[in-house]
Amino acid sequence: MVEILVTSCWGKQLKNEPKQMKFEWLFLTIAPCAADTINSPLDQFEIIPLIDMKIGDLYFSFTNSSLFMLLTLSLVLLLFHFVTKNGGGKLVPNAWQSLVELIYDFVLNLVNEQIAGNVKQRFFPCILVTFTFLLFCNLQGMIPYSFTVTSHFLITLGLSFSIFIGITIVGFQRNGLHFLSFLLPAGVPLPLAPFLVLLELISYCFRALSLGIRLFANMMAGHSLVKILSGFAWTMLCMNDLFYFIGDLGPLFIVLALTGLELGVAILQAYVFTILICIYLNDAINLH
Repeated sequence: MVEILVTSCWGKQLKNEPKQMKFEWLFLTIAPCAADTINSPLDQFEIIPLIDMKIGDLYFSFTNSSLFMLLTLSLVLLLFHFVTKNGGGKLVPNAWQSLVELIYDFVLNLVNEQIAGNVKQRFFPCILVTFTFLLFCNLQGMIPYSFTVTSHFLITLGLSFSIFIGITIVGFQRNGLHFLSFLLPAGVPLPLAPFLVLLELISYCFRALSLGIRLFANMMAGHSLVKILSGFAWTMLCMNDLFYFIGDLGPLFIVLALTGLELGVAILQAYVFTILICIYLNDAINLH
Protein backbone atom coordinates (compact mmCIF):
# COMPACT_ATOMS: atom_id res chain seq x y z
CA MET A 1 0.00 0.00 0.00
CA VAL A 2 2.91 2.33 0.70
CA GLU A 3 4.33 1.74 -2.78
CA ILE A 4 0.91 2.25 -4.41
CA LEU A 5 0.38 5.55 -2.59
CA VAL A 6 3.83 6.89 -3.38
CA THR A 7 3.55 5.75 -7.00
CA SER A 8 0.17 7.47 -7.44
CA CYS A 9 1.64 10.74 -6.12
CA TRP A 10 4.98 10.82 -7.97
CA GLY A 11 4.45 8.44 -10.89
CA LYS A 12 7.45 6.14 -10.33
CA GLN A 13 8.21 2.89 -8.55
CA LEU A 14 10.39 2.71 -5.47
CA LYS A 15 10.64 -1.05 -5.28
CA ASN A 16 14.40 -1.08 -5.84
CA GLU A 17 15.11 1.65 -3.30
CA PRO A 18 16.26 0.89 0.26
CA LYS A 19 13.54 0.52 2.88
CA GLN A 20 14.62 3.69 4.70
CA MET A 21 14.36 5.65 1.44
CA LYS A 22 10.80 4.41 0.92
CA PHE A 23 9.70 5.70 4.30
CA GLU A 24 11.42 9.04 3.71
CA TRP A 25 9.52 9.42 0.44
CA LEU A 26 6.33 8.37 2.22
CA PHE A 27 6.54 11.07 4.89
CA LEU A 28 7.38 13.71 2.31
CA THR A 29 4.51 12.83 -0.02
CA ILE A 30 1.63 11.35 1.95
CA ALA A 31 0.44 14.65 3.49
CA PRO A 32 0.07 16.70 0.26
CA CYS A 33 -1.20 13.69 -1.64
CA ALA A 34 -3.85 12.91 0.94
CA ALA A 35 -4.89 16.54 1.07
CA ASP A 36 -5.44 16.57 -2.71
CA THR A 37 -7.11 13.17 -3.17
CA ILE A 38 -9.03 12.33 0.01
CA ASN A 39 -12.33 14.09 0.66
CA SER A 40 -13.51 14.64 4.19
CA PRO A 41 -16.83 13.03 5.19
CA LEU A 42 -17.88 16.48 6.41
CA ASP A 43 -17.62 17.99 2.91
CA GLN A 44 -21.19 16.90 2.21
CA PHE A 45 -22.42 19.36 4.88
CA GLU A 46 -20.66 22.39 3.38
CA ILE A 47 -22.95 25.36 2.73
CA ILE A 48 -22.25 26.80 -0.71
CA PRO A 49 -23.59 30.26 -1.65
CA LEU A 50 -25.41 30.08 -4.99
CA ILE A 51 -26.51 33.72 -5.20
CA ASP A 52 -24.53 36.28 -3.20
CA MET A 53 -26.62 39.06 -1.70
CA LYS A 54 -25.10 41.68 0.59
CA ILE A 55 -26.77 44.65 2.25
CA GLY A 56 -24.20 46.64 4.18
CA ASP A 57 -22.48 44.25 6.55
CA LEU A 58 -25.31 41.72 6.34
CA TYR A 59 -25.24 38.73 4.00
CA PHE A 60 -28.45 37.25 2.59
CA SER A 61 -26.95 34.68 0.26
CA PHE A 62 -29.14 32.05 -1.37
CA THR A 63 -27.29 28.84 -0.53
CA ASN A 64 -27.66 25.16 -1.32
CA SER A 65 -29.38 24.78 2.05
CA SER A 66 -31.96 27.39 1.04
CA LEU A 67 -32.42 25.66 -2.31
CA PHE A 68 -33.14 22.26 -0.80
CA MET A 69 -35.48 23.72 1.81
CA LEU A 70 -37.35 25.42 -1.01
CA LEU A 71 -37.43 22.16 -2.97
CA THR A 72 -38.75 20.30 0.07
CA LEU A 73 -41.47 22.87 0.66
CA SER A 74 -42.44 22.80 -3.03
CA LEU A 75 -42.58 19.01 -3.01
CA VAL A 76 -44.85 18.95 0.05
CA LEU A 77 -47.16 21.62 -1.36
CA LEU A 78 -47.38 19.92 -4.74
CA LEU A 79 -48.14 16.57 -3.12
CA PHE A 80 -50.96 17.99 -1.02
CA HIS A 81 -52.25 20.06 -3.95
CA PHE A 82 -52.58 17.19 -6.40
CA VAL A 83 -54.11 14.92 -3.76
CA THR A 84 -56.70 17.44 -2.58
CA LYS A 85 -57.42 19.35 -5.82
CA ASN A 86 -60.95 19.81 -7.19
CA GLY A 87 -62.55 19.85 -3.78
CA GLY A 88 -61.03 16.72 -2.29
CA GLY A 89 -59.49 13.37 -3.01
CA LYS A 90 -60.91 10.32 -4.70
CA LEU A 91 -63.33 7.92 -3.05
CA VAL A 92 -60.92 5.09 -3.84
CA PRO A 93 -57.53 6.61 -2.98
CA ASN A 94 -54.48 6.07 -5.14
CA ALA A 95 -50.96 5.57 -3.77
CA TRP A 96 -50.23 9.29 -3.29
CA GLN A 97 -53.55 9.99 -1.61
CA SER A 98 -53.01 6.99 0.67
CA LEU A 99 -49.61 8.40 1.64
CA VAL A 100 -51.08 11.80 2.53
CA GLU A 101 -53.93 10.21 4.47
CA LEU A 102 -51.45 8.00 6.32
CA ILE A 103 -49.37 11.00 7.39
CA TYR A 104 -52.51 12.92 8.36
CA ASP A 105 -53.95 10.10 10.46
CA PHE A 106 -50.59 9.39 12.07
CA VAL A 107 -50.10 12.97 13.26
CA LEU A 108 -53.77 13.27 14.28
CA ASN A 109 -53.55 10.17 16.48
CA LEU A 110 -50.29 11.44 17.93
CA VAL A 111 -51.88 14.75 18.90
CA ASN A 112 -54.96 13.06 20.38
CA GLU A 113 -52.83 10.70 22.47
CA GLN A 114 -50.29 13.20 23.78
CA ILE A 115 -52.32 16.39 24.29
CA ALA A 116 -55.29 16.48 26.65
CA GLY A 117 -58.13 18.99 26.48
CA ASN A 118 -60.37 20.48 23.83
CA VAL A 119 -57.90 23.00 22.41
CA LYS A 120 -55.49 20.48 20.91
CA GLN A 121 -57.06 20.69 17.45
CA ARG A 122 -55.94 24.31 17.20
CA PHE A 123 -52.31 23.21 17.17
CA PHE A 124 -52.79 20.24 14.85
CA PRO A 125 -52.01 22.14 11.57
CA CYS A 126 -48.72 23.48 12.97
CA ILE A 127 -47.68 20.04 14.23
CA LEU A 128 -48.66 18.40 10.92
CA VAL A 129 -46.62 20.92 8.89
CA THR A 130 -43.61 20.50 11.20
CA PHE A 131 -43.67 16.70 10.99
CA THR A 132 -44.15 16.68 7.20
CA PHE A 133 -41.38 19.22 6.61
CA LEU A 134 -38.87 17.36 8.79
CA LEU A 135 -39.82 14.00 7.30
CA PHE A 136 -39.32 15.17 3.72
CA CYS A 137 -36.08 17.02 4.62
CA ASN A 138 -34.65 13.89 6.25
CA LEU A 139 -35.70 11.61 3.40
CA GLN A 140 -34.45 14.04 0.77
CA GLY A 141 -31.02 13.92 2.41
CA MET A 142 -30.84 10.19 1.65
CA ILE A 143 -30.80 10.88 -2.10
CA PRO A 144 -27.23 10.78 -3.51
CA TYR A 145 -25.68 14.21 -4.24
CA SER A 146 -28.46 15.98 -2.35
CA PHE A 147 -28.11 18.15 0.76
CA THR A 148 -29.33 17.25 4.25
CA VAL A 149 -30.92 20.40 5.61
CA THR A 150 -31.46 19.00 9.11
CA SER A 151 -27.76 18.16 9.50
CA HIS A 152 -27.00 21.79 10.35
CA PHE A 153 -27.27 22.86 13.96
CA LEU A 154 -28.38 26.44 13.25
CA ILE A 155 -31.36 25.24 11.23
CA THR A 156 -32.55 22.70 13.78
CA LEU A 157 -31.82 25.10 16.64
CA GLY A 158 -33.77 27.89 14.96
CA LEU A 159 -36.72 25.56 14.43
CA SER A 160 -36.65 24.23 17.99
CA PHE A 161 -36.27 27.69 19.59
CA SER A 162 -39.11 29.17 17.54
CA ILE A 163 -41.41 26.31 18.55
CA PHE A 164 -40.25 26.55 22.18
CA ILE A 165 -41.02 30.29 22.30
CA GLY A 166 -44.45 29.61 20.80
CA ILE A 167 -45.18 26.92 23.40
CA THR A 168 -44.16 29.30 26.20
CA ILE A 169 -46.50 32.00 24.83
CA VAL A 170 -49.33 29.47 24.68
CA GLY A 171 -48.63 28.51 28.30
CA PHE A 172 -48.93 32.11 29.48
CA GLN A 173 -52.06 32.68 27.38
CA ARG A 174 -53.79 29.65 28.83
CA ASN A 175 -52.68 29.92 32.46
CA GLY A 176 -51.44 33.47 33.00
CA LEU A 177 -48.78 33.90 35.66
CA HIS A 178 -49.89 30.58 37.14
CA PHE A 179 -47.84 29.05 34.32
CA LEU A 180 -44.75 29.78 36.43
CA SER A 181 -45.97 27.26 39.02
CA PHE A 182 -44.30 24.48 37.04
CA LEU A 183 -40.98 25.80 38.37
CA LEU A 184 -41.87 24.78 41.92
CA PRO A 185 -43.30 21.29 42.47
CA ALA A 186 -45.88 20.86 45.21
CA GLY A 187 -44.72 19.84 48.67
CA VAL A 188 -41.17 21.19 48.34
CA PRO A 189 -39.60 22.48 51.60
CA LEU A 190 -39.23 26.25 51.62
CA PRO A 191 -35.40 26.28 52.08
CA LEU A 192 -35.02 24.18 48.91
CA ALA A 193 -37.41 26.29 46.84
CA PRO A 194 -34.80 28.72 45.34
CA PHE A 195 -32.56 25.86 44.22
CA LEU A 196 -35.40 23.88 42.69
CA VAL A 197 -36.76 26.92 40.88
CA LEU A 198 -33.34 27.55 39.34
CA LEU A 199 -32.93 23.89 38.36
CA GLU A 200 -36.43 23.68 36.85
CA LEU A 201 -35.84 26.90 34.91
CA ILE A 202 -32.57 25.60 33.47
CA SER A 203 -34.20 22.29 32.66
CA TYR A 204 -37.08 24.03 30.91
CA CYS A 205 -34.80 26.24 28.83
CA PHE A 206 -32.63 23.29 27.82
CA ARG A 207 -35.65 21.64 26.23
CA ALA A 208 -35.27 23.83 23.17
CA LEU A 209 -31.52 23.18 22.99
CA SER A 210 -31.84 19.42 23.35
CA LEU A 211 -34.65 19.32 20.79
CA GLY A 212 -32.41 20.85 18.12
CA ILE A 213 -29.24 18.99 19.09
CA ARG A 214 -30.93 15.59 18.99
CA LEU A 215 -32.07 16.00 15.38
CA PHE A 216 -28.83 17.60 14.19
CA ALA A 217 -26.52 15.06 15.86
CA ASN A 218 -28.38 11.98 14.61
CA MET A 219 -28.58 13.15 11.02
CA MET A 220 -24.98 14.38 10.85
CA ALA A 221 -23.49 11.30 12.51
CA GLY A 222 -25.47 8.87 10.37
CA HIS A 223 -24.58 10.53 7.06
CA SER A 224 -20.92 10.83 8.05
CA LEU A 225 -20.72 7.14 8.90
CA VAL A 226 -22.37 6.16 5.61
CA LYS A 227 -19.91 8.39 3.73
CA ILE A 228 -16.87 6.88 5.48
CA LEU A 229 -17.87 3.26 4.90
CA SER A 230 -18.96 3.98 1.33
CA GLY A 231 -15.58 5.51 0.53
CA PHE A 232 -13.78 2.56 2.10
CA ALA A 233 -15.88 0.05 0.14
CA TRP A 234 -15.40 1.96 -3.13
CA THR A 235 -11.63 2.14 -2.63
CA MET A 236 -11.40 -1.62 -2.15
CA LEU A 237 -13.68 -2.22 -5.12
CA CYS A 238 -11.41 -0.16 -7.39
CA MET A 239 -8.33 -2.22 -6.49
CA ASN A 240 -7.35 -4.51 -9.35
CA ASP A 241 -6.96 -7.46 -7.06
CA LEU A 242 -9.25 -10.41 -6.39
CA PHE A 243 -8.44 -10.30 -2.67
CA TYR A 244 -9.61 -6.71 -2.36
CA PHE A 245 -12.75 -7.42 -4.42
CA ILE A 246 -13.74 -10.33 -2.16
CA GLY A 247 -12.88 -8.34 0.94
CA ASP A 248 -15.09 -5.53 -0.36
CA LEU A 249 -18.27 -7.62 -0.06
CA GLY A 250 -18.27 -7.24 3.72
CA PRO A 251 -18.09 -3.41 3.75
CA LEU A 252 -20.55 -3.31 0.85
CA PHE A 253 -23.17 -5.25 2.80
CA ILE A 254 -22.47 -3.09 5.85
CA VAL A 255 -23.04 0.06 3.77
CA LEU A 256 -26.35 -1.31 2.46
CA ALA A 257 -27.49 -2.24 5.96
CA LEU A 258 -26.37 1.11 7.35
CA THR A 259 -28.22 2.93 4.58
CA GLY A 260 -31.41 1.12 5.54
CA LEU A 261 -30.77 1.96 9.18
CA GLU A 262 -30.21 5.62 8.33
CA LEU A 263 -33.47 5.62 6.39
CA GLY A 264 -35.24 4.40 9.51
CA VAL A 265 -33.44 7.02 11.62
CA ALA A 266 -34.61 9.75 9.22
CA ILE A 267 -38.24 8.74 9.81
CA LEU A 268 -37.74 8.15 13.52
CA GLN A 269 -36.15 11.54 14.18
CA ALA A 270 -39.08 13.35 12.56
CA TYR A 271 -41.38 11.33 14.83
CA VAL A 272 -39.30 12.01 17.96
CA PHE A 273 -39.17 15.74 17.23
CA THR A 274 -42.95 15.84 16.77
CA ILE A 275 -43.86 13.78 19.83
CA LEU A 276 -41.63 15.95 22.03
CA ILE A 277 -43.42 19.03 20.72
CA CYS A 278 -46.73 17.42 21.70
CA ILE A 279 -45.44 16.55 25.18
CA TYR A 280 -44.07 20.05 25.80
CA LEU A 281 -47.29 21.61 24.52
CA ASN A 282 -49.36 19.38 26.77
CA ASP A 283 -47.24 20.41 29.77
CA ALA A 284 -47.73 24.10 28.93
CA ILE A 285 -51.50 23.77 28.52
CA ASN A 286 -52.29 21.44 31.41
CA LEU A 287 -49.31 22.23 33.71
CA HIS A 288 -48.31 18.63 34.27
